[in-house]
Amino acid sequence: MNTTAISVPNNKGCLLGEILEAPESKFEVEGEVFYEGKIAVERLSDNVDILPFTISEKLIKAYNLSLEKGQNIAFGGELRSYNRVIDNKSRLILSFFIKEILDAQNINKEGSNELKLIGYVCKEPVYRTTPFNRQICDVLIAVNRPNFNKSDYIPCIMWGRNAKLMQNQKVGTKISIIGRIQSRPYRKEIGEGIFEERTAYEVSCQKLKIEESINLLTEEPQVPTA
Repeated sequence: MNTTAISVPNNKGCLLGEILEAPESKFEVEGEVFYEGKIAVERLSDNVDILPFTISEKLIKAYNLSLEKGQNIAFGGELRSYNRVIDNKSRLILSFFIKEILDAQNINKEGSNELKLIGYVCKEPVYRTTPFNRQICDVLIAVNRPNFNKSDYIPCIMWGRNAKLMQNQKVGTKISIIGRIQSRPYRKEIGEGIFEERTAYEVSCQKLKIEESINLLTEEPQVPTA
């Protein structure tokens, strides 16, 4: 009898779109250089999400990539979070970390932006309704990053029945979701009458499953700064 455990990825996604900003060298970790760029991914509604991505120099060389602006390409990887100091404040930055290049011809429009996550609620969900009585729930989940001894903190937004199901879940609840990464522009007041255009990134949840409630997290998450 084979008792080998099957490892299920807890952070796996796919993006198919057009490179909007060619990647540039941004940081180095243990001698390895990483590049950051942006990709435009169409929604089924024909709106477009502008999403940041990160790719290692090693992967660029392995696939012999040029990654020029306007190039159509498909990525496989995971959504990661980083703490970065901007204007003397620590902010949570989200980026799609590329682990492989996929065959774009095998991906349809419905699968052009898909992310599967398994993680733990690390902040009390915020439930609300719109003036049109649409149910919405915002939740921050911690997704363990195997072999790195750390977690990625991913803001998610849920709608309708998923929002109602999520509203009373406690910190430490284990959930799995399938959704898409979306970009949302907004204006942030940084002084009296002074506004700055910013972009928020989050996972719009399409499918939700409550896996289990286990030990509460002891690590205090870095909550995204608005």
